[in-house]
Amino acid sequence: MPVYAFFYGAAYLTGLGVFVWMARKRGIATSGVMLIMQAGLVGGLVFANVAQWVFGGSAGKTVLGGIAGGYLCVWLTKRHLGLRRPTGDLFAVALCAGEAIGRWGCYFGGCCYGKPTDVAWAVWQHGAWRHPTQIYLSAACIFILLALWRFARTSPPEDGLFCLQGLLYCTARFGIEFLRVSPPVAVGLTAAQWACLGGFVFFTVRLRLILGGKRRNALLYAGV
Repeated sequence: MPVYAFFYGAAYLTGLGVFVWMARKRGIATSGVMLIMQAGLVGGLVFANVAQWVFGGSAGKTVLGGIAGGYLCVWLTKRHLGLRRPTGDLFAVALCAGEAIGRWGCYFGGCCYGKPTDVAWAVWQHGAWRHPTQIYLSAACIFILLALWRFARTSPPEDGLFCLQGLLYCTARFGIEFLRVSPPVAVGLTAAQWACLGGFVFFTVRLRLILGGKRRNALLYAGV
């Protein structure tokens, strides 16, 4: 088995394992929740490939397309099943853990590579010394996981981890994109960066609303 295939497989298994572990920890490992996990996985895989064809013009997968597609399929499936409890936190941690491993598959597979550079930690890929942007993204996901762990200790409202993960990931990906080989589409920014800007606004607004709701509930409970 090629090394890159091993890491891709390990990434999917890790993500699924983390999702099930969190669902059990929160006492929501029901058949309905497992079904939306499957919907998110299938939708993410399909949209990851479609988005790469549409925006990248080549075969492959794009994480941002997969996240958007998975989110849409989960939302539709939850509406169909009548599930109301937020499940974003389960996906957030699972996605981050999976990508931290999966990006090593990108590294060994030679995709998602960086621009030429003379930094001391440059790697030889595609005929030049380049930024190891795949490793940058893996490291970013690890740091995001640590941030989520610390945030979880404050007992945030449900979907708080999901919003924080999305906000931090969009920020990290936006910055790292400057070091990747990816053509700009408008105003010097790539399609991924425009998607990250939209995601940053979405997750920031939603996180503020969630935390604001928690604060209002706390004040009401205290009789203020």
